[in-house]
This record gives sequence, structure tokens and C-alpha cells, in this order.
Amino acid sequence: MLATLLPMFDKNMIVKAYSIFAQRDDLLLDAIKGSSGRWDSAMSVEGVEVIQNMGLETLVDDREVFIPLSNVSLFTDIKGQGANKPEKVVLLIDQYVEPKKQYIDRIKELRVQGFRFAIRRVPLNQLGDYKPIMDLMDYVFLNHHRVDIEKARRLFHTIFPNLKLCAVDVATPEEYESLVKIGGFDFYEGEFFRIPKHAQDKQLAPLKVTYLELLKVVNNPDFDLTAAADIIGRDPALVIELLKIVNRMTVNSGIKSIRNAVAMLGQEELKRWINTAVTKELCSDRPSEITRISMIRARFAETLAPVFHMESMSQELFLMGLFSVLDIILEKPMEEALESINVSKPIANALLNEEGELASVLTFMKAYEDASWQEVSRRMLLSNIQMNDVYEAYLSSLSWYRDLMSI
Repeated sequence: MLATLLPMFDKNMIVKAYSIFAQRDDLLLDAIKGSSGRWDSAMSVEGVEVIQNMGLETLVDDREVFIPLSNVSLFTDIKGQGANKPEKVVLLIDQYVEPKKQYIDRIKELRVQGFRFAIRRVPLNQLGDYKPIMDLMDYVFLNHHRVDIEKARRLFHTIFPNLKLCAVDVATPEEYESLVKIGGFDFYEGEFFRIPKHAQDKQLAPLKVTYLELLKVVNNPDFDLTAAADIIGRDPALVIELLKIVNRMTVNSGIKSIRNAVAMLGQEELKRWINTAVTKELCSDRPSEITRISMIRARFAETLAPVFHMESMSQELFLMGLFSVLDIILEKPMEEALESINVSKPIANALLNEEGELASVLTFMKAYEDASWQEVSRRMLLSNIQMNDVYEAYLSSLSWYRDLMSI
């Protein structure tokens, strides 16, 4: 199983929902072996483990989660598999759920339970035939690369005026802006939000300058704990977080000063905490999705270290993932952004040129994030990596992120 969580934005670039994209089988490996697991565990809901590990409480708030169902898993116990908050869940079906009585009755039954529905890949030339299904939908996914998006928008608004439209596979900020200008869409999904639009002569707020100074200190080899403690002391929010962490690690610690707390935490743990906490603060005025990507990439890269036989480089992989969106956070080209902090040459080479040993993990993670399952399968095959090891690493990263956000 492979699955990832894709954010869905509104016209104001605010995350309003998430969609799970899942792939049950390693298609390339199955093709080589001449086998297929297509019907294995067909009654299970694909990717529901993502919700279980991330936690609905971390995701939802005022958001929704789109969970894909096949024409088989539609008939399973969906609540029992983890989707136990139907008011926050939208069940996503495709054209294989045909306008037949057994499907229509099952959708009606699930709607009574509180679930809502979305459909993708519906054949527009058969829209009339699918009307009994469409009348039960709340959302429809439209890929503007495959259909005349303006024509499709007008068509759906005319025939199904209460249906909400989702534009998917939006690749660039220009595509996003064009679709927003066309109007009529409730959600937009794609990698467009990860492509930075660099501001000219952007001035960082004083607090962010402090954060960058702190990153620069702790990413120096054998950095001075006292210097780090003095910089932390300039920001009350960081001081509070530091004391929370130290108090969880010790009992009746009797912390007398910030320097005392830093010494108790130790150099390695302090460096790890600062790199995550400061990156989180730097993201504070960016879309929350950037924070999520930065943190999950860091942990995902670290947990992939043994999978890629790079155990000795786990800490560098963590920092590479953490800083992989630094250009977006600072709204500067990556080369300029990396000048603000100290990172090793292997990390810089991976982030700037996608070269070196670390880069193989970075490109793999990006393909995984985008649900480019064929590319993910190709890289797993070339590196002799097991699919389940990758999925476990991803789920572990989600759990770590959930715990981090609950601090």
C-alpha cells in the first residue's frame, strides 16, 4: 500500500480540505512478476491509515477529508475502518460506481449515516446516464488538462446547480490564478502552492532575523550552547516551548535559567528541537500547508534512511527535508535562502542541484507527495526497496507530526 495526503485550497489559498490518494499495489513489480494483487483486500478502504496516524483532530477543524472508495469497498464497514466522523468525511468514488440500483441504494444508506460524496472521472458524454448518481453527489472533481474546464463548469452549474466543483491537478500558480479568475470552483488541488513566487527585496521581520541567527548557530559543528541559549532568550514563545520540553524530560528539574534548561537538553536534542521549532515559527505567516510539508518531509526523510541504506546520514536527511521549502518560507531563491543558515555541502547540493546521495531521497519524497505512484514504483524497483517499508515510514512521519502539533 502507498498513500499520501494532498491539500485542497480555496480561492484565497487557504487549506479547506485534504484528499487521500492511494495505490494498493506495486504495479511495476507485479508486472515483472506476472502477478496482480488487484483484488487483495478489496473490501478495505485504501489509505485510511493516513487518517488514523495523522489523527482527524489534527486535520479537520473546519476542514474535510476526501477518502477514495472503489465500487467494491463502497460496501464495506467504512466507519469501522477509521472514518468514524462522517460529518468531516467525503467519500470519493469514480465512474466504476455505475448508475445501478445496488450502488444508488448503498450511497443513500451512507448518506443517512452522515457521509457526503464526491465523484471523479465521470464521463461527460454520459452525464445524462449518470444523473441518478450525480443527484446524490456533493462534489465533482474536474481535471482541466482533460476537459474544456469552462464548458464543464457551465454544464455542471446548469444541470447540477448545488454541486460543488473541485479543480484538480493544478500544476502552477499561473494555472491556479487562471482558474480562480474563471470562477465557480470551491477547491483547487495540485502542486501549484509549492512553487514560490519570489518577492523583490523582501525584508524579514526582526523576529525572523533572530530565528535565522539561531539556525545559523546550531547548524555550526560543535556549536556553543550558551550562545544558543542567549538567542532563545530573545523570544518568549521559544523560551516557553523550551521549558515545556525540558519539564517533560525531567522530574523536579528546578530549572533556574534558560542556559540551565539548554544544558539539560543537551547539544544534539537542542539542535533537533531548534531546527523544527524555528522552522515552524518561520512558517507562521505562510499557508499552514508549508509547515506540514516541511515537518513531515524532515521526519519522512529521516525514517527513510535505513530503507535507502543511509543510516549514518539520518540527521542530514532530516535537515534536508526540513529546509526543502525554505525558499517558499523566506520567499527567496533557494540559493539565497540557504545563505541565511549553515547546512552541510551534501544538503545544499541536494536542495540546489538535486545531486548527490541525499538527492535520491528528496526526489523520491516529492514523487510520493504528488502521488506519482509509477515513478515511486520505478525508484523502489531500482533501489530494491519494499513498498511496505516506505508506507510504514510515511505513516510514522504522520504520527510524529501529529504529536509535534499537539505540543
